[in-house]
Amino acid sequence: MSNSTPRPSVMQLAIKEKAALYAAYIPFFKEGGIFVPTEREYRLGDDVYVLLTLPEGTQRYPIAGRVAWINPPNVGGNRKPGVGIQFPADEKSRQLKFKIEEILGAALNSDRPTQTI
Repeated sequence: MSNSTPRPSVMQLAIKEKAALYAAYIPFFKEGGIFVPTEREYRLGDDVYVLLTLPEGTQRYPIAGRVAWINPPNVGGNRKPGVGIQFPADEKSRQLKFKIEEILGAALNSDRPTQTI
């Protein structure tokens, strides 16, 4: 029996400091999102499973997301290659988005560059 739907790849991301969280968080995705540095190739729409650890915490947040942004390997502007994962539209993701925005506070409206824009 072959299953035509590939299993989502699993990625782990442990963010240790607020500045790194700011650079990785993607607030312009409606449900929120996170940038994961990787050299691996992905396509827009690929399903991925991310285990995310936030600063000052040990809890890992599981996210069954989708690739919605890609920084190719030789991206400019001091950005790392990787993918932006869009959070799903569910209650766990809303709580995670709220938690991230609570940690970032006023930094959210900063004009400092991030890994995506």
